[in-house]
Amino acid sequence: MPDRIAGALFERVPGLLRRIGELETRILAERIASQCIEQPVYICGMARAGSTLLLESLAQAAVFTTHRYADFPLLWAPYWWNWLRARLPLPAPAPVERAHQDRIAVTRNSPEALEEVLWMHFFAGRHDALVAQPLQAGCEDGGFTSFYTAHIRKLLAVRGAQRYLAKGNYNLSRIGYLLQLFPDARFVIAVREPIAQVASLVKQDRLFSAWSQHNPAIGRQLARSGHFEFGPHKRAENFGDSSAAAAIQACFDSGRTIEGYARQWAAAYGWFAHSLGREIPPSACIVVRYEHLCSAPAETLAAIYEHVGVAKATWEDLVRIQAADIAVPDYYAPEFTGSERAMIAALTNNVWLSLREKV
Repeated sequence: MPDRIAGALFERVPGLLRRIGELETRILAERIASQCIEQPVYICGMARAGSTLLLESLAQAAVFTTHRYADFPLLWAPYWWNWLRARLPLPAPAPVERAHQDRIAVTRNSPEALEEVLWMHFFAGRHDALVAQPLQAGCEDGGFTSFYTAHIRKLLAVRGAQRYLAKGNYNLSRIGYLLQLFPDARFVIAVREPIAQVASLVKQDRLFSAWSQHNPAIGRQLARSGHFEFGPHKRAENFGDSSAAAAIQACFDSGRTIEGYARQWAAAYGWFAHSLGREIPPSACIVVRYEHLCSAPAETLAAIYEHVGVAKATWEDLVRIQAADIAVPDYYAPEFTGSERAMIAALTNNVWLSLREKV
């Protein structure tokens, strides 16, 4: 509740948090000047493909730091806010299952996807179905590069970490831009078998839409924090084909949610499959299938740690511990009719086959 109130207050004064962040950077300029940003890691892809599980796993490696639930809405000034929180007599947080009802227990100190707030501020038209979302090297960024790099340096400095880790579903369309900023960045692309991923998205959409009907503040908070994947304000993501994005949004607006998510799955991963080896170098990416993560967690996690450049001595014991807690979910199964399954398959099969060939 305090987060929602604070977020709403700051929203009424556009640019205030940015100015606070810029002031923090000026004051800390000498302190962070020597702070290097080396091999940042980005977890991205559509929601409900295991990205949170991947984030929580990688965040346990001591070399990484990432945003946390407690950073919102003051993530714009990460050094001052984290410095203050470390000195407050706060009670030890008790883990509780997050609202998604997906077995993941979190506290205020758990890693979370918060970057989208920054992207929305600096880049016009984020989450507008009429605006193509892919960002390429050399695009106009309105000062984002300098703010963002300083932001990461401050977070690394205040946490005493070596490397930055971020989960951001929408960063899938920004890989080219991020590689311009950080040529040694590594990307972990989360993907799930289409029928299962659409089913999970539909479940979340129903949950958050129902809660928002009873408490509209929930929907507003989702939008404020940059989550438009499900809920009352869900929006199509335009991967360069405006007619396809319009069709997706029309599905969402008319209640044809299953079809909308199937079309969005095909648009997102179809764009990535087409771009891989063209605008996106394959060496920068590892595609992680949720099914493999759940059925062979130790093998999959080891491959991810190798890809992102974490020393084996750091992750070998960690993987054994993490793998023991990962299993195929048994708390729900897709309840689609035969015609719905056929529709999802028709919309996604070509992309699914193309993507599997590249994995």
